[in-house]
Amino acid sequence: MRKSIIQELLPAWASRLTPYVTGKPVEEVERELGRPTRKLASNENPLGPSPRVYEALERTLARSHLYPDSAGYDLRLKLAAFHGIDMDQIILGAGSTEIIHLVARTFLSAEDEGITAESTFHVYRLAIEESGAALQLAPLRDMAVNLTAIRHAVTPRAKVIYLANPNNPTGSMFTAQEFLRFLNALPPRVLVVLDEAYYDYVLADGYAHPLNELLSRENVLLLRSFSKVYGLAGLRMGYGMGHRELIEALNRIRLPFNTSRPAQAAALAALEDREHVARSVETNKRELRFVTDELSLLGIRFTPSVANFILIDTARDCEHDFLRLLEEGVIVRPMKLYGFPSSIRVTIGTHEDNEIFLEALKRTLAAPAKAGELEWIPHR
Repeated sequence: MRKSIIQELLPAWASRLTPYVTGKPVEEVERELGRPTRKLASNENPLGPSPRVYEALERTLARSHLYPDSAGYDLRLKLAAFHGIDMDQIILGAGSTEIIHLVARTFLSAEDEGITAESTFHVYRLAIEESGAALQLAPLRDMAVNLTAIRHAVTPRAKVIYLANPNNPTGSMFTAQEFLRFLNALPPRVLVVLDEAYYDYVLADGYAHPLNELLSRENVLLLRSFSKVYGLAGLRMGYGMGHRELIEALNRIRLPFNTSRPAQAAALAALEDREHVARSVETNKRELRFVTDELSLLGIRFTPSVANFILIDTARDCEHDFLRLLEEGVIVRPMKLYGFPSSIRVTIGTHEDNEIFLEALKRTLAAPAKAGELEWIPHR
């Protein structure tokens, strides 16, 4: 059979891609069910953004007919003061996911290799494959990113490594000292992208690192996001921090006007409200403990998390449990794509959200398993 024109135009690597599947939109589920639904699928802040964000958005709407500042001067200036670095060490993106792709477009080609963990944020794999580079995957160890395995995967062709800390979807972390030892063992020609989207939620000892020490290295890019603790997921705003020369290289490839005027204004306002951030972190700390305590009482396996989500293993087909929970009006994420066919990832919500989820989970697990599934047996 003759290939279509599109098939002939497509490079070989593009036909091998597995597209990223986003969380099921709450609006879609509510249309299907005809009633309100709890979305606990995408690790969003259940408290939403700071009230200051709404005020800032209202003010900026009057200039929506004008293009935004492509370089995001005011926001980069504010972020520079916030982190104690120079503003030319910061690049803005439409969410940190844009910068993940931007790194691959800037530095990877078909002759290169990109490395990431086997069970981590799927966008890293997509960014590497979309560049035409070869993908190298390193297995997790005890549900955590195995930095030793990542280092051993480095070959002369390796150019970029993507790491999530905490890891998504397992919620595990490595310490600043472990990361520093990993960096020191790497060839300096390999760029390490450290994605810290959930940075603010982590209260564990040993996690935070001296920013200036890392940013003095030419081969480290740190990513942060306004989508999580700041509650701006719908506005798409993230940023990267790195050596000036690294940021300059990325800006050569970055599209102009990649972040909108409302997103920049919202991020500026969100940064100013530290009380809202503290409240969000404290709520997550309290509710994460509540959910994990309840899961333990029920004998349900889960991976201990330092983030605002938790990976739960029901020992059954995660797609079936996902659909059963949908019928209950709760949206979670099935983790088959990430190599966990019997696990779901659940965002830590408000106390009411979490109580509704736990009751729905109990009813879901009490239902008879489908043919070929394991019957759920409490783990003690």
